[in-house]
Amino acid sequence: MARRLFPRSIRARLTTIATLLAAVVLIGTSALTLATVPDNLQGVVHARVELAVRRVAGEVRTGRLPGVLRTTPRVQVLGVVASSGKVLASSSSFPGDTRITTFRPRRLETVETREMELSRPGEPPADHLVTAVAVRTPTGTATVYGASSLDDVGQALRWIHLLVFLGTPLVLLIVAGATWAAVRSALRPVERIRAELAEITGRDLSRRVPVPGTGDEIADLAATTNHTLHRLERSAETQRRFVADASHELRSPVSALRAQLEMATTYPDETDWPATGARALAAAERLTGIIDELLMLAKLDAGALTQRRVVDVCGLVEEQVRRRVGREIPIYLHLCERAPVLGSPLQLERLLTNLLDNADRHTATRIDVDVVVKEERVHVMVTDDGDGIPPQDRELVFERFTRLEAARAKEKGGSGLGLPLSREIATAHGGTLTIAEHSPGAKFVAVLPLHRS
Repeated sequence: MARRLFPRSIRARLTTIATLLAAVVLIGTSALTLATVPDNLQGVVHARVELAVRRVAGEVRTGRLPGVLRTTPRVQVLGVVASSGKVLASSSSFPGDTRITTFRPRRLETVETREMELSRPGEPPADHLVTAVAVRTPTGTATVYGASSLDDVGQALRWIHLLVFLGTPLVLLIVAGATWAAVRSALRPVERIRAELAEITGRDLSRRVPVPGTGDEIADLAATTNHTLHRLERSAETQRRFVADASHELRSPVSALRAQLEMATTYPDETDWPATGARALAAAERLTGIIDELLMLAKLDAGALTQRRVVDVCGLVEEQVRRRVGREIPIYLHLCERAPVLGSPLQLERLLTNLLDNADRHTATRIDVDVVVKEERVHVMVTDDGDGIPPQDRELVFERFTRLEAARAKEKGGSGLGLPLSREIATAHGGTLTIAEHSPGAKFVAVLPLHRS
């Protein structure tokens, strides 16, 4: 029910909230004004009249009463009437009728107040605030009267009622209209962004949303949206290139395997079946390696969690070297005592395998492996003495299916996935994989966070 009553549009919601808040404030202020201002206005008039009456009463007590009483612009009527009804002294505006004298205080020296309609000479009847006090005089008891017109109070109250009952709705309309226009102006860039996003499809991610020059949160939103579209465009382009390169890399060993098998089945008597089987097995192993690396890359890209435990990197390196004993290229180890890392044994083993395979393909005479623990980090350095990698290509080799011209010329069977996969594994473990300056050859440095139990 609340959702039905509350508007769905942000513009309508903000306008409704602003108008309701303004209404609460204005209604509260108006109620407070109507409850206090009339009494305050009459209190001011009463204080003025009472002050004038007490002044005259003091003169009456001392017997120094002038014949004509002096009035002020705010207190128009003053008079002193004896108990017999005789007017002892008065102002020129003292009423000629006897209505004012019918108001008599009940106790001496007590100021009493009443609203009455009086008719002053030359003026129509009007409401007055009359104050009276009975005092003793040397000749007896007299009543001092003072009166002030309530016309000013009535006019002020009429203006207050006009402002409250007509001004409040008008202010609410102005608040609603201003809020509606302001929110509409503020959301206009959002509408342009929405319209542009609606036109962007997966086939064309090169378009960008307009960025307003206001420098506010909407401009930040547009800039972030463009940055996200840029990353999506790069990701889509990388995905398309990855699929194309993967198809090409898989097609080559499959085509070679098929050609070998077709030749063998066409000329079975002239085929060296053991050699053909060995070549077919090598092609199948290459296919298996490429598929395994593609699957592991896909899992890393998807952020799939793998079971992790504490792994001794020194032990992994020693195991890798033992598997390569007897090969033509010797490996020289420089290990620390222990290098514990929290990670996936399978992925860390793949990282070391890829680094050693890469060094084995490109080295000339030897491979050096160093494992060093420093500053809460495990540094694994694999160095070869081959041709090396030019500085401008040291980031290029970490792109998928990328093989430099030198590597292609040697034709040693690299798929272009080993180094990218190794960097993804290092990144997934909170580390890095870079190429350090070294001559001759290349030096790959994998840095992983040290695990402290």
